[in-house]
Amino acid sequence: MSQSLSLNWRLADQAQTTHLGAVLGPKLQAGDRILLRGDLGAGKTALAAAILAGRGYAGAVKSPTYTLVEEYALEDLRIVHADLYRLRDCAELDAIGWRDYDDGHTAFLIEWPERGGVLGGDIDVSLSVTDDGRQARLRSLSPRGEEILRSLDR
Repeated sequence: MSQSLSLNWRLADQAQTTHLGAVLGPKLQAGDRILLRGDLGAGKTALAAAILAGRGYAGAVKSPTYTLVEEYALEDLRIVHADLYRLRDCAELDAIGWRDYDDGHTAFLIEWPERGGVLGGDIDVSLSVTDDGRQARLRSLSPRGEEILRSLDR
């Protein structure tokens, strides 16, 4: 596998963001890491909520901006949604017990991953605001990421 598959996805409205989450969410398995990038207001948390809904989570999704991490327990998987924007130092990841989350039963949605420095990932999602909504660029970072992107039903 080439590990460099890239898809562009136009998100003109919330319905299209929900659709992207509906096709991406069911693909999540333990160990998967989706990195969410984009300026403030680009839609990272909205996409994370759509992915969680697509994976079957029916409750409210809270932004982890101030808590750094929110956990969602599904029947067969735990999903950790992290927002590292307020992280001052990579050492803070140890202080919040980041390694404990990586237990073989957890998938990750990570906003502002560049602030964590050491996380790695399977799919990088770059969100940008455009004149007619938003644009999502999904890029595989691993063989698993490529497998997920190839399986998406657009």
